[in-house]
Amino acid sequence: MIAPNPCPQTGDPIPERAPVAVTPLFPRRRFLFLQGVPGPFLHGLGEALAARGHTVSRINFNGGDRQAWPRLPSVDYRGDLPGWPGFLMQHVDAHRVTDIVLFGDCRPLHVIAIRIARRAGIDVHVLEEGYLRPDFVTLELGGVNGHSSLPRDPAVYRAASASLPEPALPPHRPPRIGNRARDCVVYGAASLGLRHRFPFYQTHRGQPLLQEGLNHLRRALGRRSARRRSQDALRQIHVAPDGFFVLPLQLHHDAQVTCHADCKGMEAALRTVIASFAAHASAGSVLAVKQHPLDDGAIAWRDLAPIFARESGVADRVVVVEDCDLQALLRRARGMVTVNSTSATVALDLGIPVKVLGRAVYDLKGLTHQGTLDGFWQAPTRPDPTLFDAFRKVLAQTCLIEGDVFSRAGIASAIAGAVRHIETPRDAAARIAAIIRHGTAVRAAS
Repeated sequence: MIAPNPCPQTGDPIPERAPVAVTPLFPRRRFLFLQGVPGPFLHGLGEALAARGHTVSRINFNGGDRQAWPRLPSVDYRGDLPGWPGFLMQHVDAHRVTDIVLFGDCRPLHVIAIRIARRAGIDVHVLEEGYLRPDFVTLELGGVNGHSSLPRDPAVYRAASASLPEPALPPHRPPRIGNRARDCVVYGAASLGLRHRFPFYQTHRGQPLLQEGLNHLRRALGRRSARRRSQDALRQIHVAPDGFFVLPLQLHHDAQVTCHADCKGMEAALRTVIASFAAHASAGSVLAVKQHPLDDGAIAWRDLAPIFARESGVADRVVVVEDCDLQALLRRARGMVTVNSTSATVALDLGIPVKVLGRAVYDLKGLTHQGTLDGFWQAPTRPDPTLFDAFRKVLAQTCLIEGDVFSRAGIASAIAGAVRHIETPRDAAARIAAIIRHGTAVRAAS
């Protein structure tokens, strides 16, 4: 379990009480759910809130949304994007919505919904993959990643962490790629089967979810060959006389890349990093391009990276690792370059230098390399372990919930944590300020 959230009145990190004990403290609210990840997580969260006495409903945008919301009330939006603001405003007014819950704040439908909610004074609870990986889900009020209210001043994290306990590490649950493929196939098939009912719907992802699910299955079937190729790649990088650097690829449709970076996509970032590595890294070093464990195979990175390497004259110094334990890989790395992947927190925890190309909540002075990418290869800056410890403790208290959105145990854990978090709605900055005030008061009293 991670450390409990602070008391909503004082910010004191007290143990969580049982849900039945806190029920009288919270007025009943009216939750509107929008889109989430394929699978049962979002509906399970809705059921948990409904069981607490809140009103819960959802707007469906395609057949997959309908399929993933089997029992709770919902309404279909069958119009196009220009008609969405008017529909949502009428729905919010008619149903007296107090809160909106959604996964990812950069989807076009969600961007509009957040804008309308802010004007109407409606709380928006944004879920996302965890800032600390693995085994956490992020939940923030108002926005995540580049839209997060988390401070960018390292001193704030040091001040807040002074009165916080060390968070206990949750049980590690490896990525369930099979579950992800299954959920995508089911969701995609339902979207395809009911596409006549939602003629204007366009996915925010790079391809239809049914195709994404089939790509996941294809990759799963080829995993044995991928592991053999990866073992050959690992042998090459581990004998590099000047060591190796790691570039973890992010999903090509990841909002972190499309919304919170200026690199114009993961392919462009890959080309930029390889060119810089070729021009400025020592001749005896190697760049390991690590494929994302949930990559759907839409882009053939195994073919693309060598093409860029040949263009830069380092064909023998760039290798693609398709399948391996990233943590084990990083333990021997000289550094990591990333657009803004949350996997960078694994490197920071291990004391490995990190250079960020985009915008990330962990890109703080003292944690990441603040110089240029070209200078990173020769003199990478190591993270301050005391600052990372403070950063991790504060995030655990303010915007992380234990669990995941694909495994049965992970979903159960994430739902329990999300309910507690949602029923005490404050953004991360306010939670941190409360922790600092409480710590100051305690020290003054002593």
